[in-house]
Amino acid sequence: MTETGTSLRPPAAETQEGHETVQEAHEAYCAVERQLAILLRRSQAFSAGMGRKVHPELDPGAYGLLVRIDQSSPMRSSDLAAYLRVGRATISRQLKVLEELGLIVRSPDPEDGRAHLLALTEEGHRRLHDARAARQGQLRTLLAAWPEEDVRLLAGMLERFNTLTEGMHP
Repeated sequence: MTETGTSLRPPAAETQEGHETVQEAHEAYCAVERQLAILLRRSQAFSAGMGRKVHPELDPGAYGLLVRIDQSSPMRSSDLAAYLRVGRATISRQLKVLEELGLIVRSPDPEDGRAHLLALTEEGHRRLHDARAARQGQLRTLLAAWPEEDVRLLAGMLERFNTLTEGMHP
């Protein structure tokens, strides 16, 4: 401070007890962006590996399709496409492969004769269950040193973040 009591720093950079500077806030958002990018890259690689555990010929992105179908079946392919924010043609190609591998089945939608409902086959359920058990085992190993409270906090924060992103479009 100068003799007149004014600061040499601009007001936006001033800190008070419990308040962060604009630069500190910027750095926090940069850190979140950086850590999300790392998480997403590793998650994609992880999911590709999980997809191969379900079936060696499975496309890397198909694991997520199977998980969503399992969570929401029976469901229409158009609903799956909307949830994943991809085009119907993209979903149709991916579902065709899953059907050919015997992991899903399509049945006529009783409410709309033009549409079909998706569900996992018994084989699809078995393979997905085995892959998810392996994935959960890996997560348990990764987080074994964390207190259970921290694991629950991480799950809650991820859920909270995912809820925020539900309506976002790229």
